[in-house]
Amino acid sequence: MKKIIMGFAAATLLFSCKTQNVNQPKVEQPVVATINLVDVQDDKVWVTVDPDRFTVESTTFNIPKTVPGTYSEDNYGKFTEGFKAIDYKGNELPATRVDDNSYSIPNAKDLDKVMYMVNDSFDWDNEGGVYSMAGTNILEDENFLLNLHGFVGYFDKMKEKKFRLEILRPADLVAGTSLTIDSTVDGKAPNTRLDVYNLNRYFEVIDNPIMYSAPDTTSFMVENMKVLLSVYSPNKKHSAQSLRPGMEKMIRAQKRFLGDINSTDKYAILVYLSDSPGEGNAGNFGALEHHTSTVVVMPESMEANALDKSMTDIVSHEFFHIITPLGIHSNEVHYFDYNDPKMSQHLWLYEGVTEYFANLFQVNQGLIENQEFYNRMVDKINSSRRFDDTVPFTVMSKNILEDEYKDSYYNVYLKGALIGMALDIRLRELSNGKMGILQLMKKLNDKYGKDRPFEDENLIPVIVELTYPEIQEFFDTYITGSTPIPYDEYFAKVGLEEKEILKEVDFFINGQTPYITANQQTMEIIFRSDIEMNTFLKDLGINGGETLKSVNSTAYNIQNVYDLIMASQSWEEGNDITMTVVRDGEEIKLEGKITAPKAMNKTYTEIENADSDQIELRNAWLKG
Repeated sequence: MKKIIMGFAAATLLFSCKTQNVNQPKVEQPVVATINLVDVQDDKVWVTVDPDRFTVESTTFNIPKTVPGTYSEDNYGKFTEGFKAIDYKGNELPATRVDDNSYSIPNAKDLDKVMYMVNDSFDWDNEGGVYSMAGTNILEDENFLLNLHGFVGYFDKMKEKKFRLEILRPADLVAGTSLTIDSTVDGKAPNTRLDVYNLNRYFEVIDNPIMYSAPDTTSFMVENMKVLLSVYSPNKKHSAQSLRPGMEKMIRAQKRFLGDINSTDKYAILVYLSDSPGEGNAGNFGALEHHTSTVVVMPESMEANALDKSMTDIVSHEFFHIITPLGIHSNEVHYFDYNDPKMSQHLWLYEGVTEYFANLFQVNQGLIENQEFYNRMVDKINSSRRFDDTVPFTVMSKNILEDEYKDSYYNVYLKGALIGMALDIRLRELSNGKMGILQLMKKLNDKYGKDRPFEDENLIPVIVELTYPEIQEFFDTYITGSTPIPYDEYFAKVGLEEKEILKEVDFFINGQTPYITANQQTMEIIFRSDIEMNTFLKDLGINGGETLKSVNSTAYNIQNVYDLIMASQSWEEGNDITMTVVRDGEEIKLEGKITAPKAMNKTYTEIENADSDQIELRNAWLKG
């Protein structure tokens, strides 16, 4: 990292220390965190954190190592530099950097504040290993994506103190957030404003992301909940108004599905659209949930229909997190240790059931057909088989940060969702269709809720108590045990059978299985020879093992393969297409028409002569 010379803005912060009248009675003050978005220096911003007076001899200042919802060690402190501890006279105190995320300050009684500069993760090589939706962006006078765990740290034993967040920003940028701005005043410099947010504890700071950008927002009411949609689209390809119909339709359907579960009266969807993925900009896509908001990062190049579909799948998952872990969670989640986290056994609940609901509600509310829902579950079954199916899910979950298990995290969205599905079917079976996993979650919400965490080891006994004794065997066998779920048996209960059908797939991907792979030495795109091509690729004349050079005169390799996938989403049937491939060392141009790609896939379909019990259970499962 190049050395940064402290500029005028930093000097102003350094010498604007508060005076302390030691004769006045002590009044406990909140921790005040200030972020300066006006005086940006080399794509970095200054942050100060000003605590109340210390009574201990020494303290440690921490930036989070990990945060709830990411289940990974990301070391956000590595994005900081120029750390200074300042005493009440404006002098610098000794401070030692313990590791990426922590600074030890020995003379705590003299400490007035700390200050440091923060880099944004989007500019780092490979984004510093941080997923974009949990990352940060600093684009002077245009966009500031403040996932606040990347900016604001905390002092030891002060996480439960009140916080005041002050953000100095350009006057023409507005905040997208579910927080209420308690006050806004003019900044000292022209065309600047200071926004003030009062928060109860540190968790509320990092649980409330803020995106500052030019105004592109809209809002709508869903029952008694106000939904804010804030969009940053640098080339104005998409807008809050263009995304609103899909988001409103989805959230209305979710609220109908949830019924009387209601944990917030305000929810914010912050959408950052990247126009140059991987080139000093966000390069991986998805969303990160919070209690009353979600941060979504997607490519700006997506066509409107494709973006709308992806947003429905992604945001619906994050919204359902208001049930768990944001509403129902263990002590490990409620009292989260950002720098020495203790993980819960119940990722099957937090992420698995949430992902299951994100699919189930769509068939329940008529957004997708039954068969599409079955196909999605089958895709999860096929993909989950890449992981060890005998590892108890509770063991994997508890140790998800360890090297042995961390690469299995993606399976929580696969087998975790399938656990939710199997448990749902079993509950419906035992209750003659009256109780499913949604009703179970309502009972857990009534018993616990966001302010009453459960003991990790007590959750399964409580679930058994709230449901049926037979559910203990389900957990012992498939969740704490090592037996793979017999999907055939569960699908048979609801009148489904395995069958091979011809179904539509993507041009270059069949479910979770791509038709292309990479030659890491040459960076070339290779069509796989170990699977059968879809109908489109066959009709065009593609053979397995051939190297793709270009499509419609645009050259492609591994570095821009994502552009190819995005471009294919806007291809229209009947249009001309040309692909150049290398076959047996010779370049060959293949020409043809775009057709809807299809492939034979094993899935589960409804049995034509299913009996009444199977049909009744299926209807309760999908529509109950």
